[in-house]
Amino acid sequence: MLNKPLYWKKKLAYCLDSTQHTQEFEILLSLLSDEDSELFEICIDTLRSYTSTEHKQRIINHPIILDRVHNAISGAGTASQKILEEFLKGLK
Repeated sequence: MLNKPLYWKKKLAYCLDSTQHTQEFEILLSLLSDEDSELFEICIDTLRSYTSTEHKQRIINHPIILDRVHNAISGAGTASQKILEEFLKGLK
């Protein structure tokens, strides 16, 4: 899956939702390893819907994800910044 084209990965991240299926959550986490900032934002936006304690804890236990979110906030436009900030608020 990680060798698929970028447009395919973006469409996949948009299609996943908060059905809370572990496999979909794992796919989103794996897509975060891509360096594309738009894909990263799409994944974070989708991850906001994964609100279970287990999912939140898994994200919190990945400091690299949190570091990337914090770094992305400083350079993001208004809409993107709001998505990233809401993501962080949702982890509390």
